[in-house]
Amino acid sequence: MKEAVRLQSRNAPKTSILPAMVVGIGHGADMHERRFYDFTGQAETYTYPARFKGKGYEKHGGAENFSRFLEEELKPSIQAQFPVNIQQQALFGHSLAGYFVLWQLFHHQASFQRYIAISPSIWWNEQELLNYVSKFIKERPYAYEKLFIGVGELETFMVDDARQIASDLGEIMDIAFYEALEENHASIVPTVMSRAIRFVNRY
Repeated sequence: MKEAVRLQSRNAPKTSILPAMVVGIGHGADMHERRFYDFTGQAETYTYPARFKGKGYEKHGGAENFSRFLEEELKPSIQAQFPVNIQQQALFGHSLAGYFVLWQLFHHQASFQRYIAISPSIWWNEQELLNYVSKFIKERPYAYEKLFIGVGELETFMVDDARQIASDLGEIMDIAFYEALEENHASIVPTVMSRAIRFVNRY
């Protein structure tokens, strides 16, 4: 992401991509376990799909804590060091982090103005995000935030899930949905990067 922004912002009139600060958040050695905690919302029960063959992690439901970290710790730290336009901020996530992008939109949408969810794990916990979508739509006539959803053609059921959420949310907000042909869960990220960045630059 950093290199995509750096290279293309050199010629903004042609690329439509402006200079931007890119902040990456890592999870350290226990990355896989932490992702299933930090990026998932609270629920009474947690169900893994059959394809996991009974394997999973013990801790879930840390999305609210992770959101609080972004707002109360990370953002103030960055703003204290660099000039930041708080009216032009985007949240980007892939896979389970893509789930979190949508979770953040549904629960704390005002924290960012642009949201980018690549191959979001809408399947998580029996597609609980679909319930959040219904509530989100009922509570507001229009959402001023913008959402980009990208998914690879070879991601099978994830394509249908992403398209459904994009279609539902398209009733109340500016949505860009992109299905990248011949791309899978890993290859979709570099493939869709520039398209997603151009979208968040449309202010």
